[in-house]
Parts: sequence; structure tokens; C-alpha cells
Amino acid sequence: MDFSQMNAAEQAQMSRILEKKQMQDFLKMYSNLVERCFTTCCNDFTSKALSSKEEQCLSHCADKFLKHSERVGARFAELNAEQMGVTDK
Repeated sequence: MDFSQMNAAEQAQMSRILEKKQMQDFLKMYSNLVERCFTTCCNDFTSKALSSKEEQCLSHCADKFLKHSERVGARFAELNAEQMGVTDK
């Protein structure tokens, strides 16, 4: 995002807004990860401790979720770069 036409105070305010939005997005992603993996992997509530099967499931679930999020972000960046290239022409 180009803030060059804003004064310093406006740039600082926009930066704070963007940082807050990024934190909200991160917390939402983290919450979705926890909910999805817990729902999928934790089925036995007879013990406080996780079974080895549950731990393995959670590890795979979190890894898959994070790799998916990383790939989506990379693809979004690719598409954004393509659009910026088309706009510049």
C-alpha cells in the first residue's frame, strides 16, 4: 500500500491500523487452527493427557493447516504481482 501522499501522522495511523488488522487476522487463523484440529483429533475425554494417537493427529493437522495457509499466501502474492504487472503496462 502506498502511503507516500500522506503526512507522517496519517502514515503512522495507517501503519497502526494495518498492524492491528494483521494481528486480528493472525488470531483468527490461530483460532481456526485450534478449533479444527481439536475437533478432528481429540475424541477421548477420559484423561487430561493426550494419547499418542491424538498428539500425532494434532501435529499432522497443524502442519497441514500451516502449509496450506503458507501456500494460499504465496499464491495470493503471485496473483497480486501479476495484477501489478498488468496495471503498470
